[in-house]
Amino acid sequence: MAQLKVINLDGAEVGEIDVNDEIFNTEVREHLFYEVIKWQLARRRAGTASTKGRNEVAGGGAKPYRQKGTGRARQGSRRAPNHVGGGIVHGPRPRSFAYRINKKLRRAALRSALSKRAQEGRLLVVRDLGMDEIKTKNAAAIFNQITPDPSQSRQRSVSGNALVIGPRAESDQQLLNLKRSVQNLPRVHYLALEGLNLYDILNHRFLVIREPEINRIHEVFGNEQ
Repeated sequence: MAQLKVINLDGAEVGEIDVNDEIFNTEVREHLFYEVIKWQLARRRAGTASTKGRNEVAGGGAKPYRQKGTGRARQGSRRAPNHVGGGIVHGPRPRSFAYRINKKLRRAALRSALSKRAQEGRLLVVRDLGMDEIKTKNAAAIFNQITPDPSQSRQRSVSGNALVIGPRAESDQQLLNLKRSVQNLPRVHYLALEGLNLYDILNHRFLVIREPEINRIHEVFGNEQ
């Protein structure tokens, strides 16, 4: 059984925690990442693009000009696609881009992502995660200490680059203070454990998890193969 270090908000090691090898130390199957992220992004698409056909645009009740004698091509309506302001042929219509993939595939991809971050040393287990007050400056200092961003960007260098996993913040005042404090940090985000997903894990350099949530992850993923 693998072990992960447990740190405090100053980045100091305060202990270790045993973790399930099937979740945090399994083979990283990166080919699953493409399939699952493609599925996630497809589900997020609004699918609201819409155009009007010739039977939906305004006007065009009469012929634009007489059938014969003008020397021009015959026309029946100004709503035809070849006229300015006419209907669109085969244009986009509102639709859903969502499709289904196997649940076991999604779970396997999540386990691979957790293992990848753990093997890279970028999965941090934090004890006593929370803040006594809402203050973005203090939150930036915390995450710049424990999750430094190597980017040379001045804007990012003071904010870290982390996805913080915990319970629903409304259940604890200190966690709620933390969540509100990081809302103005462009590269740090708080996510409830119920919303854990592959895209957000891979889109952040560090994954920061509260110690109690490790046990919850064991309960959800530990019995699956």
